[in-house]
Amino acid sequence: MTGPEKEPMTYSSTGVNYDAMDPIKRLAQLKARSTSKNLNRFGMRELEASRGESAYVWEEQDGFRAFVVEGLGTKNIVADETRKFSGKTHYDSIAQDTVAMIVNDLIVVGAAPQVVNAYFAVGSSDWFFDEERSKDLVDGWAKACNMAGAVWGGGETPTLKGIIDPSTIDLSGSAVGIIKPKGRLALGDKIETGDAIFLVESSGIHANGLTLARKVADILPEGYRTKLSDGRMYGEALLTPTHIYAKLVEDLFEAGVDVHYMVNITGHGWRKLMRAEKDFSYVVETVPEVPEELSVIQRISGNDDNEMYGNFNMGAGFALFILEKDVNLTRQISLQNHKLTAFKAGYVEKGEKQVFIKPKNILYKSKQLGVR
Repeated sequence: MTGPEKEPMTYSSTGVNYDAMDPIKRLAQLKARSTSKNLNRFGMRELEASRGESAYVWEEQDGFRAFVVEGLGTKNIVADETRKFSGKTHYDSIAQDTVAMIVNDLIVVGAAPQVVNAYFAVGSSDWFFDEERSKDLVDGWAKACNMAGAVWGGGETPTLKGIIDPSTIDLSGSAVGIIKPKGRLALGDKIETGDAIFLVESSGIHANGLTLARKVADILPEGYRTKLSDGRMYGEALLTPTHIYAKLVEDLFEAGVDVHYMVNITGHGWRKLMRAEKDFSYVVETVPEVPEELSVIQRISGNDDNEMYGNFNMGAGFALFILEKDVNLTRQISLQNHKLTAFKAGYVEKGEKQVFIKPKNILYKSKQLGVR
């Protein structure tokens, strides 16, 4: 497999441009702040510092609550194409991906997921006539909620004719979680110089960057059927379900690990390591092995490391900022309790807000992450 000689096929060139999306997110945050006073009538208050984080947090009498809405993206299109030769719908895995996208964003603020709701939107109600696919979706969703330790509370199945392609489905959902005791709250204010940057493995591409991954399939000699060196087909590799990190984080709290901050490495890739409000430099000295499907995407698309680490997880699905003294315990719990490879990748130091990935000689400045 060799990459094209023409210009690289970047993530933004496929139609996913964070420079276009991030300004509306920031505008929405500003407008949303003006509604925060409405919580007062319930005897509650918002934590303004949570605005710009992955989940919104407010205070109630028994603890903090957190809320998030998230979507799968376009990974189910890969499942539809791969089913043509695999004989499986893969929608049990797709359901786990969707729940993972929701829950992994919720837990970064220190919340334990309580209730997850589903949103299954279609362009035609005929989509649900495929009983095998529908059953796999429902079974997978319930299993994923159990993996997260959350109850599936319900959801919505709208038919949006003229908006959604009738041959596919738009998968998303929401979740509410509790932060109790309140000391588990993690909004970035606890980060300090000398903190360890601790990375936990991804299972593969997870559910971010699939638009580019699908474009790469169009170029590969056998599309999604293309064999990787480990024997898997490209489509099957992309469909490896996303890790759900909720019970890992819960175990770390229960073991007394002092978690200062957490990041779900999805959109914006490793730039997310500097998501916290405070100005620190985040120095990465060790990077994980890159899953082969991501290496294929890089080779075929012609993107350099700067582009790839700025948009994909590149083998690291979740990051924790912890005290140096807790590194060994965190590694032990990750591996022994959850079979997840994890390691200290770097450290936090004083300086301007930036991420420096030493092994790749990549430097991301604060202006390259516009999520607040």
